[in-house]
Amino acid sequence: MTNLLYSKEHEWVQQLEGNRVRIGISDYAQKSLGDIVFVENPKEGDEVTANESMGSIESVKAVSDLYSPVSGSVVLVNEELEDSPQLVNEHPYDTGWLVEVELSDPEELKSLLNEKEYQTFIKEGEE
Repeated sequence: MTNLLYSKEHEWVQQLEGNRVRIGISDYAQKSLGDIVFVENPKEGDEVTANESMGSIESVKAVSDLYSPVSGSVVLVNEELEDSPQLVNEHPYDTGWLVEVELSDPEELKSLLNEKEYQTFIKEGEE
């Protein structure tokens, strides 16, 4: 997904219109977690802070924190995940997205990894 940016916690960010972004977890992250059974997202109107927990994701293996790659206000939550958390496994870059955020500091996007940098980061972590 070349138009995405990534955090080192394996979240992806897609820039939408204006200062709005969509956030999800990478394919690498969903494969590492295994079958996802529950997603706890922040609520609409919640403030999220870059590199801080914004919720959790539960798989058959473990419960993991979801870290926000950016700071801002949650403007939309993927409510389909309440009944169908497996969408994160099936379509992590499409219907399995987590939240949309209105950025408070668009400059934060510059600290995220592009696709090539993220793939290098993953490979280095596996060595």
